[in-house]
Amino acid sequence: MKKTYLMIFLMMMLVMAGAGCSSDETEMKPQAGGKVELTVSAAVSLQDALNDIKKSFEKENANVEVHYNFGASGALQQQISQGAPVDLFFSAAEDKFDKLIEEDLIEEKNGIDLVGNDLVLVVPKDSKKGIGSLEDLTKADKISIGTPESVPAGQYAKQTLENMNLFKEMEDRLVYAKDVRQVLTYVETGNVDAGLVYKTDALNSSKVEVIAAAQGDLHDPIIYPVGMINNLDHAKEAKLFYDYLQTETSMEIFEKYGFKNLK
Repeated sequence: MKKTYLMIFLMMMLVMAGAGCSSDETEMKPQAGGKVELTVSAAVSLQDALNDIKKSFEKENANVEVHYNFGASGALQQQISQGAPVDLFFSAAEDKFDKLIEEDLIEEKNGIDLVGNDLVLVVPKDSKKGIGSLEDLTKADKISIGTPESVPAGQYAKQTLENMNLFKEMEDRLVYAKDVRQVLTYVETGNVDAGLVYKTDALNSSKVEVIAAAQGDLHDPIIYPVGMINNLDHAKEAKLFYDYLQTETSMEIFEKYGFKNLK
């Protein structure tokens, strides 16, 4: 009788062990038909264009799903530096991108200066301040720009005002924003009299009027580099999307939204 119980006990242990191995193997293997998810941290000014590109990319690559993290380039760069799980970084400023190269988080060969932009002065559609040029900014009581330390558009705006010898005069009238889209919102709602934003953002708003573009010699070149983060879990898929951003289809979308093709 004891032998019978022993045999039953041993058989139960073998079944349980087998079930445990089967469970472990199931957890280790990706689910059949599962999608690879990519995370792309990108400047908020790229939002409309990148959302269109995502649709066309995923239509052609059904096994890959792209998730965006939009924000100010400086804040995104800091997140990546601190270990945020990101596959690609699409910055609105070269210095933020170069910082990640210096930190060995992006290899220079895995990045490209892809598109460019312009900085423009905008006012509310119903503005009665008589602002007809950059020089007329002195007529404004409140002007919004992005926070220069973290928002590239704000950095370019500050450079423009400094090179026009207007920054010190206007400093106490400046309303800083967390990103360029917030600057645009302040102008659209009439909370400020004027703002300095990217041309691409201004073109997508029916509530503002573009008054003038800042000349290129007033600020650093506005260049958007994109690159792949090192040591990726999904390097193959990240390279696939990185290459897709450089295709004729993608460049046409960027140009539709007002970006300059720098390829």
